[in-house]
Amino acid sequence: MLTPGVYIQEISTLGKSVRPVPTAIPVFIGYTQKTTFEGTSLANRAVRITSLNDFAQKFGDDLPELKFNISEENNFPDFHDSNGQGYKLTNSGMFFRLLAAMKFFYANGGSECYVVTIGDYNATFDRDDFMNAIDLLVDEPDPSILVIPEAILRDVQSAYDIQNHMIRHCSQTKNKFAILDVPEGYKDLNQSPNCIDDFRNGVGGILSENNSYAAAYYPWLHTSIHELSDIGFLNITSEAYPTIATLLTTEFTDPSGAIDPTNIQLISCFSNNGTSDDGAFSLEDADTNFRNTSSTYQAILGVILQKLNLIPPSAAMAGIYTVIDDQRGVWQTPANVVLQSVISPSVAIDNDLQLDLNAPADGKSICAIRAFLGRGNLVWGGRTMDGNSNEWRYINVRRTLIFIEQSVKESIKAFVFASNDANTWTQVETMISNFLNSLWREGALLGTKPSEAFSVNIGLGKTMTPQDIQNGIMRISLAIALMHPAEFVVISIEQKMQES
Repeated sequence: MLTPGVYIQEISTLGKSVRPVPTAIPVFIGYTQKTTFEGTSLANRAVRITSLNDFAQKFGDDLPELKFNISEENNFPDFHDSNGQGYKLTNSGMFFRLLAAMKFFYANGGSECYVVTIGDYNATFDRDDFMNAIDLLVDEPDPSILVIPEAILRDVQSAYDIQNHMIRHCSQTKNKFAILDVPEGYKDLNQSPNCIDDFRNGVGGILSENNSYAAAYYPWLHTSIHELSDIGFLNITSEAYPTIATLLTTEFTDPSGAIDPTNIQLISCFSNNGTSDDGAFSLEDADTNFRNTSSTYQAILGVILQKLNLIPPSAAMAGIYTVIDDQRGVWQTPANVVLQSVISPSVAIDNDLQLDLNAPADGKSICAIRAFLGRGNLVWGGRTMDGNSNEWRYINVRRTLIFIEQSVKESIKAFVFASNDANTWTQVETMISNFLNSLWREGALLGTKPSEAFSVNIGLGKTMTPQDIQNGIMRISLAIALMHPAEFVVISIEQKMQES
C-alpha cells in the first residue's frame, strides 16, 4: 500500500463447498418439424428448452401428417359399419413421436430439458443417426436423463440397438440414466414369446451392472395428449376416400333409398378427392360437417385419435422424475405416482402378471404401470434393469449415487494442481463431509448419526502411498449408506383373545 487511505480486506471464513449438480434434466433425441431457428441450424445439437412454448417456437408444433388407410377386416377390426362389416385402419409412413413426447413430458411436470433433432419430418429413419446423436452428449454436462421415444419408430431390432447404445453411453459417462420403452409395448403377454421376452433378449448386455443405468416401463398408455381438433381428412390416405364415400352413402341413405342433396354433394368431395360435383364444397367442408353428423366418420376419426394417443411412457416418466427430484429429492423412488393425461394403460396388469415383470430370473426388471380403482393410473415399479443386484436394484439408489459422484467430481476439480499435502486433504475431506452431512440431514442417507451414514477417507497411509503422491495422484475413498425403498410392506394381523 503506497497511497495513504483506508483499505478493506475480506477474509473468507468458509471453505469450499460441493455444489449439487442437477439431477432431472432430460435430453430427448428425435425428429422435429423444423431443424433451423432464426437462420441457425439446430440439427445434431443439444438445444436447451425451458417450456413447451419454447419447444414449439424453436422446433415447431405441427403434427406430422401421418396418414391412415382403411380396409375391410373382420379379424379384430377397429370399427364396424351399419351392416356389421369390420374395417381396420393402418398407418403409412413413419410415426414421428417427439412432439407428442414433449407434450406428455410437460403434462407430467417436466421443466427444463434438452432436445437433439436429427432431422425433420421428411427424413429417412437411420439407426446410426440416433447413435451418433447419443455420442454427441459425451461433452454435455447438464443432461442427466436420456430419453428416445422414437427409438421404436421402425423395426424392433433397430430399437434394441439404439437402447443398448443408450445403456452403454450412460454406464461409460456415469452421469446419465436411461429411460427405455418396450418396443410393441401395447401388446399383451398372453403369447410366448411376447414383447417382454423379446425386449429382455434384445436389450442389456452381459455386464449386468451396466443395466443399472437404465429402467424400462410397460405397457404403453392410452392418453389424451392429442385432441379431436388436431386430426381430420388430412390424416386419411386419398386411397381410402372412395371407401369413406361408400360408407357415408350407406349411412345417409334412408329406407326409401333417398339421400339429402347436400350430403350427396359433401360425399362427392371424397369421391372426387377434392371438391364436390357442383363445386360448392371442399374436403374441409365435408370434414367439418361429417365430424358432427356422421357416426361413421366420427368412428374413423376416433380410431385415428386413439392410435395417435397410444404413447410409450418414457417421456411421462421423465416428467415424473423431474417432479420427484424437485419436490422430494433424487433419493426418493419415482413410483406410486399418478400419471397425468393418461386414460388407461393399454394392457391391464394384475399382481400375477407383474410378478415376472418385477423379479424375473434374468434380473431384467420391467417397471409396471397399473390402473387402481379409485387411485388412478400409477407407476407401480421402481427397479432398474439390474434387478438381481442387491446394490443397484433400485432406480433411486443408482440415480442418487450418480448425483453424489458427479457433484463431488465437479467440485474436486478446484483442487487439480493443488499441493498434494495434509492441508489440501483436510480441505477436501471437510468439503465432502459437509456435503454428505447435508444430504443425511435431508433424509437421503441411512443412519441415526452422520458416522453411520457416510465416511470420507483421504491421506497418506489411508488412501495413498508415497508412490501415489510422487505420481501426483490424490485418492479419496467414500463409503455411503444409500436409502432403499420399502418395496414390500408386510402387515401382520392376529386375533387377540378376550381379556378378563
